[in-house]
Amino acid sequence: MAGSGSLLTFPTLLALGYSPLVANVSNTVGLVFGNVSGAVGYRRELGGQRRRALELGACSLVGGLGGAVLLLALPRFVFKLVVPALILLAVVLLLLQPRLARRRASGPPADPGRLALPASILATGVYGGYFGAAQGVMLMAALGVFLDDPLQRLAGLKNVLASVANGAAAVVFIAYAPVAWAPALVIAVSSVLGGQLGAGVGRKLPPAALRAVIVAGGLAAVVKLLV
Repeated sequence: MAGSGSLLTFPTLLALGYSPLVANVSNTVGLVFGNVSGAVGYRRELGGQRRRALELGACSLVGGLGGAVLLLALPRFVFKLVVPALILLAVVLLLLQPRLARRRASGPPADPGRLALPASILATGVYGGYFGAAQGVMLMAALGVFLDDPLQRLAGLKNVLASVANGAAAVVFIAYAPVAWAPALVIAVSSVLGGQLGAGVGRKLPPAALRAVIVAGGLAAVVKLLV
């Protein structure tokens, strides 16, 4: 519902004694199934978005692959410096989205997201492949700023794009990283159930309430990463 499931599963894996790298890659592999489950749960809202999903999905694919490579290549201190700021920026953008949408609607016809939206989705895919916590918050912020669609339709598209980015990263991790398969399988099964439940609950929430849930997930991510 909020795109911040890693806030629960990643710390749990650390508490069970797995190293940050193993916890991260195993978490990503397991949560791919939850992303797909959430997308299926929102299939009604995805109607008419096939072309958009394919175009933006290509950006998520490239970004997810790039983020996975960066995770395996870069030192961990880079993550600690950059990620909290990115999540906080996404939260601010999501809070400002209604005002930005009204300003865009009242202004002259334009397409400011023609390049900016794919670039934002690409960058979010890189982040998702690199770590992924609150990736959904960042996706909702980017989609909400550049697209004039109800929040529920954007939530469905968000799940598709997260599935692509995490799926691409998972392929890299399975091939080149130490995946702990037992916890990854547990996360996969439980996240499928959670994806269906989250889609069912999220569909019933009014836009303001859904936005509040996503913002809360993003702020929780920032606090968790800074503490």
